[in-house]
Amino acid sequence: MVKRNVLGRGLGALMDDADRMQPGAGINEIELSRIEANPFQPRTKFDEESLKELAESIKEIGLIQPITLRKIADNKYQIIAGERRFRAAQLAGMGSIPAFIRKAKDEGMLEMALVENIQREDLDAIEIAMSYQRLLEELEFTQEDLSSRVGKKRSTIANYLRLLKLPAVIQKGLIDKQISMGHARAIINIENPEKQTLIFNQIVKMGLSVRRVEEIVRNLDDELSTEPSVSEKVKIPKEYQNLKIQLDKILSSKIDISMNSHGRGKIVIPFKSVSDLERIVKIIENQE
Repeated sequence: MVKRNVLGRGLGALMDDADRMQPGAGINEIELSRIEANPFQPRTKFDEESLKELAESIKEIGLIQPITLRKIADNKYQIIAGERRFRAAQLAGMGSIPAFIRKAKDEGMLEMALVENIQREDLDAIEIAMSYQRLLEELEFTQEDLSSRVGKKRSTIANYLRLLKLPAVIQKGLIDKQISMGHARAIINIENPEKQTLIFNQIVKMGLSVRRVEEIVRNLDDELSTEPSVSEKVKIPKEYQNLKIQLDKILSSKIDISMNSHGRGKIVIPFKSVSDLERIVKIIENQE
């Protein structure tokens, strides 16, 4: 069974408040068969691999960000924003999708209600980010327009919007307060979604502080900056080869040591799973 959207009470309240003045608005479950694409959609190509990944995420935890529709006839709707989410929901085999329904001429009321709700103190970071996204998508604001409307710096708005690029499981973690905004801002500096999710899982399981996560991310950056290029790699000295053999035995893992001509390099310790990683960490801690 496909899971429904995982919107929290805070987000549901926010969007209901924002749409309250619009008849028939709010978050609704709309059958996919009753929805058609916007003929004025400027985007005509969608990355198939990206759509498949989003579809798998929807199957796993549901759709976090509802799409926005307008009613064009009895039981017939047209997409205002969210065609990529709509297509992914089709791939995921969903029969219906959570959506905001509004009249196309209600921009003024929507803007006023959303901007007012953004000022609330009980919203989490994803709720705020989604409100910003709605203003950008549905009202075609620029970030500069948005900055003047809500009284926030453009950099602040950009940081919130970046959260919506995180894997859905991490966004849900923010909504459920499993991690803080500080954790998320550290994670988002990692480009690889799999590494982002791995670190998120470690935060939840091990209760890592924001400072510790920032340190992990910095170490990842250092690894990339010290990684020898193909042309720079040199054969490691014999004493280091012996060290590699010792480490293999201690960690029960086939490690790799690489070095460049300047003596800089890295040690790579592979692991098969999260539990295997925890095993290796415990061994290292016991060596201190």
